[in-house]
Amino acid sequence: MRTSLTCALVAVTLSPLPSTLPGQASRGALAPGTWAITDVTVIPMTGDTAIPDATVVVRNGRIVEVGATRNVRVPSEARRVDGRGKFLIPGLADMHTHLYSDGDVHDSVAKYELGVMVANGVTATRLMIGTREHFGLRREVESGRIVGPQLWLASPQFTGKEDANSRVVTTPSAARTAVKEMADLGYDFVKLTLFLPPPVYHAIVSEAKRQRIRVVGHVDPEVGVARALAAGQQIEHLDNYLESVLADSAPMRSSVSDRGLFKLANWESLDYIDDAKVDRIAGETARAGVYSCPTLTVFKKAFALGQSVEEIESRPDWSIMPPGLRTLYLGAREKYWSNPATEARRTRYVQVRDRLVKAIADSGGKIMAGSDTPEWFFGYGWTLHRELGSLVAAGLTPFQALAAATRHPADFLRATREWGTIEVGKRADLVLLAANPLEDIRNTGRIEAVVLGGRWIDAAERGRMIAMAAERLGGGGS
Repeated sequence: MRTSLTCALVAVTLSPLPSTLPGQASRGALAPGTWAITDVTVIPMTGDTAIPDATVVVRNGRIVEVGATRNVRVPSEARRVDGRGKFLIPGLADMHTHLYSDGDVHDSVAKYELGVMVANGVTATRLMIGTREHFGLRREVESGRIVGPQLWLASPQFTGKEDANSRVVTTPSAARTAVKEMADLGYDFVKLTLFLPPPVYHAIVSEAKRQRIRVVGHVDPEVGVARALAAGQQIEHLDNYLESVLADSAPMRSSVSDRGLFKLANWESLDYIDDAKVDRIAGETARAGVYSCPTLTVFKKAFALGQSVEEIESRPDWSIMPPGLRTLYLGAREKYWSNPATEARRTRYVQVRDRLVKAIADSGGKIMAGSDTPEWFFGYGWTLHRELGSLVAAGLTPFQALAAATRHPADFLRATREWGTIEVGKRADLVLLAANPLEDIRNTGRIEAVVLGGRWIDAAERGRMIAMAAERLGGGGS
């Protein structure tokens, strides 16, 4: 959302791809040494179950043993951590993030931004609008010189009109050239936004197939969801789904996906949702094998339910938000909420998006958790936990929500041999919690410690990481 909706913010304020690709290796450093956490409840995410009174042994950054404490021998040289009363889950993946340093903030603060993610239990992330600086960050994380999540990189946004960090493509020939360039540079994905008519879209998809690079992102209204599903594109934000489920009798074809939510007249379309079409497109999504990253939280809170200034400023996210952006977004918020859609239509908006997510999951489709941060006062790290809560509010079970931030991203990224579950041989990317997230998904935010490639990051270090980011990004949190 950072591209198109950020541009809309300024306007408001100021006036089939291959299914088998090469596997992904570890993209983060592994810490030397041996340690064990004992008598902990392990939620391995290999199934909807937990292992009580378990011990996990880690050596040189990888899990070497996991099982009931009575059956696990802890090496004599291992450092021991008492896990009694605690819960251990795999490290979390945020599948839709950006950085403040992608824009006007200096690139030197990016490492502190990544630190905030890790401090919140995010051990893998996908940066969704690429810049050349991201390659340097990825190398620094891989070498261990920066403490950050493993990074997967989408390209600069492909669009038909000039935008921030964009690659403008207006002809099939230009599109094919741009796709090859992105693949040669080493991006993991081609990221699409808007103003891409079908001939250009088809050129992108066909060239991406040749270059063995996957296509992700938005769905232009001219392209439509059906065409994107047929192409195997991974879709963000449920983009264009609302337009796709309008009743045939609806007097309009536009709805409130993407920038459409800034047009008050478009909200009337929510009176014409065809529930049968919701179920139908959910099934089609599942059968296409397309992963969905709905980014529910930002859209729900910023544009449907609303948030008071007091609520915004009380969140920890506020401390890392650059002062200039605080002013810009506060002005945009005031303008948007000066003449909002009716409460009934805003409530319906949340209900339809939630129902789409639940229906896709019920149909066997894969949901991935993405925060779409930083956007509209929401910061990375904290908002991933809110997104898990939004997925549960949409009707997913806590286990399904956790899978959306562990197993499903690892599967999508072809990285299941490395992470996504707690199993022998995998990276020790872990989060130690004070309470059971399978009972209350909000407990993912009750973090006792984070483990990144075997490196133990306790509460004090996590606090320092956030404080350093606040100092460099938010001017000390004021």
